[in-house]
Amino acid sequence: MDSFTGVHPFLLVIAAAGLDRLVGDPRWCLHPVVVMGWCISRLRPLAEHWAGGRPWTLRLGGGLITLLLVGGSGTAGWLVEQISLRIPQLLGLPLLLLALASALAGRSLEQAVRDVLRALAQGNDLSGARRALSWIVGRETAELDAAEILRAAAETASENAVDGLFAPLFWMLVGAGLWSAGFSAGPGPLALAWAFKAASTLDSMLGYRRGSLVWLGTAGARLDDLLVWLPCRLVAISLPLVSPRTLPKAIRLLKRSLVDGAPDPSPNAGISQAIYAHCLGVQLGGLNRYGASERQKPLLAAGAAAVSAGSVERMLELSQRLEVLWLVAASSVGAAIHR
Repeated sequence: MDSFTGVHPFLLVIAAAGLDRLVGDPRWCLHPVVVMGWCISRLRPLAEHWAGGRPWTLRLGGGLITLLLVGGSGTAGWLVEQISLRIPQLLGLPLLLLALASALAGRSLEQAVRDVLRALAQGNDLSGARRALSWIVGRETAELDAAEILRAAAETASENAVDGLFAPLFWMLVGAGLWSAGFSAGPGPLALAWAFKAASTLDSMLGYRRGSLVWLGTAGARLDDLLVWLPCRLVAISLPLVSPRTLPKAIRLLKRSLVDGAPDPSPNAGISQAIYAHCLGVQLGGLNRYGASERQKPLLAAGAAAVSAGSVERMLELSQRLEVLWLVAASSVGAAIHR
C-alpha cells in the first residue's frame, strides 16, 4: 500500500461504498458487468456448438466459461489494483475507488425498487409499475395486481440486497483484509469483488433450469451459490441487530429464517428473503409465473401482514443500516489488527 500513503485498505472500501451510494451506476460509464455479460453472450454459442447437445460436454463447456470469466475478471481487477498502487496517488486512488464502487449495487437497487413504488404512488399506475418491475425480476409481471407487485418488489429488494450489495461487499472486505495483513502483491478487494461479480453474472445469465442451460449453467450457478453462502448467513445473523424492534428477538428470528428458507431451491435466496420478512413482519413467497410455467415458492413469515409500500421502504432502510454496521465492524477489526 505504499502508493496510498495513510489510506487504510478498509477506508478504501468505506469510500467506495459511499461513492456507490452517492452516484450509483452512471449510464455514461461502461460498467464491468456489461463487459462480463458481453463475454458470456459470445462464449455461450461457441460452447453450445462445440458441445453438440451432449450433457457432459455442455457441463464441461460451462465449466470452461466459468473458469475464463471468473479468472479473467479477477485478473483484470488485480491488474487495476497493481496499476493504481504504482501510479501517482492523485490518479491511482480515484481509479481504484471508481472500480470498487462498480462492484456494489446499493444505490442502483434502491432506485430500481423505488421506481416501482413511485409508479404505484402516482395514481396506482399498474402498467408503469409492472414495466419498472420487469427490469428487476425474472417472473411474469403483465398480470400482477398492486399487492403482487409490492410482494415482488420486496422479494427482489431482499434477495438482491445479498446478491448485489452484501456478497460483493463481503469479498471486498476479505480482499482489504489481505492487503491489511501485508499481501498487497496478491488479489485485493477489487480482484475478489470482480471475480464474485463474474460468478453472479454467470448465474443470472446461464443459471436457468431449462434447455441446454440445465447443464451449461451448472458451474456458474454452483460457484455463485458457494460464494454467496457465507455472506447470506452473515446477513441473516446481523440484520436483526440494526432494527430496535427486532434486536431482542435476533436469535429467534435467525432460527425461523433458516427454517423458512430451507425449502427454497436456492440455498441462499430463501434465507435472505426470510430474514427480511421476519424483521419487518411481512409475509413473502407464494405462486409466481415464469414464462408458461408456475412455481410455488415457500411462504416466509407465514401469517404476517401483507407487504405495503411502507414495508418495502423500511426494507431498503434496513439494508442501508446494515451496510453501515458491516463497514464499521470491519474497520474496527482492521484498526485492532494494526494496534
